[in-house]
Amino acid sequence: MHVEFRPAAADTGIVFVRADLAPPRRIPAIIANHVDTPLRTNLRCGDATVEMTEHVMAALGGLQIDNCEVWIDQPEMPGCDGSSLPFVTVLDTAGIIQQNATRCARFVNQVIRLGDEKSWIEALPCCTGQTVLKCKLDFGAGNPIGRQVLEISLSPESFRQQLASSRTFVLESEARKLQAQGLGRQTTCRDLLVFGPDGPIDNQLRFSDECVRHKLLDMVGDLALSGCDVVGRVLAYRSGHRLNAKLVRAILAQQGCQRKLRRCA
Repeated sequence: MHVEFRPAAADTGIVFVRADLAPPRRIPAIIANHVDTPLRTNLRCGDATVEMTEHVMAALGGLQIDNCEVWIDQPEMPGCDGSSLPFVTVLDTAGIIQQNATRCARFVNQVIRLGDEKSWIEALPCCTGQTVLKCKLDFGAGNPIGRQVLEISLSPESFRQQLASSRTFVLESEARKLQAQGLGRQTTCRDLLVFGPDGPIDNQLRFSDECVRHKLLDMVGDLALSGCDVVGRVLAYRSGHRLNAKLVRAILAQQGCQRKLRRCA
């Protein structure tokens, strides 16, 4: 699998380019191209697809990179270590430039709540003009993951330090079910966090609350499908990709929430 990040002109947005197809197919990373798929974020444009985009999108969104072409040679993005850190590292090494252009931001101007008592996500206005994300996990007492909660004000610095290296996690029982369905058979316990009764199997945590950090990482990637900054407070309880995508659509449907920002990288 080969992934190449290429500079793009202002107002291009994030676009995946399937170089393995003839001619190469362009798949804009926007919510209109989102495909509702369990456990991952997939995109489709015409007959071309790209799968498991959330960690790449989190890296680009977290670093506030607005314009970039992501050239790939197969439909599924690499899992790497289960986090966004490998992508952040190569993007930082390449360097990020400021472009002389404006872009749109979406300011949450009313309360939006989706889901039910078991799993929900909510967006609210933020008087400080920031993007504030908060997530709560509750796997119950006696579970190795347990209850975790984290809130951050999103910026490139906070993303690099607090979220980028957090990895995908799964319970051992869930991993066995997925492999029985033919999924992830080449994935080992060192490729992501697999939780047994006593904690991660054949792996060590990077943060004591790494699971909730990864949930926030996924949220950053899914919110990036808005194609702009989302300014507001986003709170989630046991949410996932499906509710994240629904929230993006709801935010974009608000009236009078679009404004111009100077930054365009």
